[in-house]
Amino acid sequence: MAIKEKILEFMRESAYNPMLDVELANVFQIEPQQMGEFYAVLDEMEKAGQIIKTKKHRYAAPERMNLIVGKLQQHQKGFGFILSEVEGYDDVFIASTDMNGAMHNDRVIGRITKKGGDGKRAEGEIIRILERANTEIVGTFESSKNFGFVVPDDARIKMDIYIPKSEINGAKEGYKVVARITKWPQPRRNPEGKIIEVLGHKDDVGTDIISIMKKYKLPEGFPKKVEEEAARIIEEIPIEEINRRIDLRDKKIVTIDGKDAKDLDDAVSVEILPNGNYLLGVHIADVTHYVKEYSKLDKEAFKRGTSVYLVDRVIPMLPKKLSNGVCSLNPKVNRLTLSVDMEIDKKGKVVNHKIYESVIKTCERMTYTDVSNILENGDEELKSRYAYLLDDFKRMEQLAKILRKRREDRGSIDFDFDESKIVLDEQGIPIEIKKAERRIANRIIEEFMLICNETVAEHFYWADLPFVYRIHEDPDMEKIESFNKFIHNFGYHLKGVTNDIHPRALQDLLKKVEGRKEERIINTIMLRSLKKARYSPENSGHFGLAAQNYCHFTSPIRRYPDLQIHRIIKESLSGNLTGKRIKKLKGIVEKAAEQSSEKERIAVEAERETEDLKKTEYMSHHIGEEFEGIISSVVSFGMFVELENTIEGLVRISSLVDDYYIYDEENYCFTGERTKKTYRIGDEVRVKVIRADISQKEIDFMLIQ
Repeated sequence: MAIKEKILEFMRESAYNPMLDVELANVFQIEPQQMGEFYAVLDEMEKAGQIIKTKKHRYAAPERMNLIVGKLQQHQKGFGFILSEVEGYDDVFIASTDMNGAMHNDRVIGRITKKGGDGKRAEGEIIRILERANTEIVGTFESSKNFGFVVPDDARIKMDIYIPKSEINGAKEGYKVVARITKWPQPRRNPEGKIIEVLGHKDDVGTDIISIMKKYKLPEGFPKKVEEEAARIIEEIPIEEINRRIDLRDKKIVTIDGKDAKDLDDAVSVEILPNGNYLLGVHIADVTHYVKEYSKLDKEAFKRGTSVYLVDRVIPMLPKKLSNGVCSLNPKVNRLTLSVDMEIDKKGKVVNHKIYESVIKTCERMTYTDVSNILENGDEELKSRYAYLLDDFKRMEQLAKILRKRREDRGSIDFDFDESKIVLDEQGIPIEIKKAERRIANRIIEEFMLICNETVAEHFYWADLPFVYRIHEDPDMEKIESFNKFIHNFGYHLKGVTNDIHPRALQDLLKKVEGRKEERIINTIMLRSLKKARYSPENSGHFGLAAQNYCHFTSPIRRYPDLQIHRIIKESLSGNLTGKRIKKLKGIVEKAAEQSSEKERIAVEAERETEDLKKTEYMSHHIGEEFEGIISSVVSFGMFVELENTIEGLVRISSLVDDYYIYDEENYCFTGERTKKTYRIGDEVRVKVIRADISQKEIDFMLIQ
């Protein structure tokens, strides 16, 4: 165990009392010649907020001193929460008046002023800012006679940035800009900054998406040296490389993807073995053959962590030469792959598996739509065009159903939330928004990737090698108990909730509510009660999938964790994993897991924001029109209504004038004081569009009584 971890463990013991540096050195039996080094470690830990130094120069763990260290998550209304970095400690509420110059996402130390309990959160105030998150702010420039200021696009940054006249640098009223902060805010004083980039007028085509990219620090292109390294890659596969691998080019292997996908990283094949079992082959692009460790391509991929899919563009993790070219499993060309063969019995159990380096040549580039039309509708034209693959598609469908049943039987939770498909014209203007299809072919690929990811994770768990797992921790029992209380209003209860919960109990509930009026609300509140999945070097299982072992192996073109574990798999296959390398890999997988989790979170936020932007833009052309919708969420100031096309808008409670409505937080509903009329999640309503504010990405509806 490293010295820092030993110090923390010691300080977190219940018998510990704050000590001087000399006393700590004595406890840890530090030799005189190592004293300087030990004190430097204490200083480093204090600067990082891991430990606290009192006024009397004594050291202690923050949580033992009534302090909390973590990221500040600020709300649009000004208040916020410090998200604790120490496992097992709850978040602490911070009122807007107790921010003391801290901004959204800053890493801070907070003092707890009011203990939590009985379902109430602890409250606190920020006493120190450890790390600033927002050195550059994207926003709209507003000018005054002798100065200007920038109104941040991120509504969670509650202060405008003051810009002195000498630092305006050509920005004009109403233009989107990037401002660099030169003076941090202090209590009752705004931050100061200078304009470093003018992005374009806020109403110009394209400025909106560029602003979101800048806000999330998403790159517009690749550095020159990375592009040059990619350009040097030779597409032709040397014959000795092909001879070194298992040759699968005569097998019937296909890719099945969305119509617009260009980065095809997974291909599949299914056969029936003489014993009646299925042989599922999942063949994944061998990206690490081209992206070597410590290369410029690898460092850039690590930095990005993931490809980001915005409404009108993809920001790839790897340059086009690799993502759409040499690594993409394009049809009828030789491609290098990592293959996983799984022998699966009639009950969906993997009875045998093999992981190996291969070379493939896919025979078709299929789309979800075409395969679904063959299997669901028996489309004659498609059946005739792909006659030689029909049996394969039928086998795929059979196997996917078996795998899905096995997953369901063990309790895997499957939320069926609708995703949006946004269609833009050439100018980037949204012309159609509808539900994205999730048909039989989508489900086939989903099941095949899930079983493959599980098989690989289990193999490397038992091999006891450093690895990047995809984990989903067990939910917090307090949240599950309050969810159980909530569903009681609908006449449901969770089975077997005592000290822990099995995912099957949640899955059973989802089945019971399927197709009912309350399905939406129960799905939503259940999802909020669960933790978020993340990457980790430690395997603690995947609660949502009811799986003991899980990882992301199947998308190395667009996800860094997959790329990293491909490297480990190949080193393991070649027998190159020695003690020294294993030790080094432990540090590598830790960093990869942390970076990938963070970049995934940013990508999800940016993707959601571009979707919200285009949905608002779309509805700005439908002001005054009426739609049918379902109440999707209820908050203190109103209710969100979701339309059939997945667009959501707010009905402000102040707009309901037929009665005075009381908000019931526990039951997620409003009840009229006089009429006793109730509005709750899942109710069908008719609404009129009354406002669509593109800059705030907000849509307002009015109820049609």
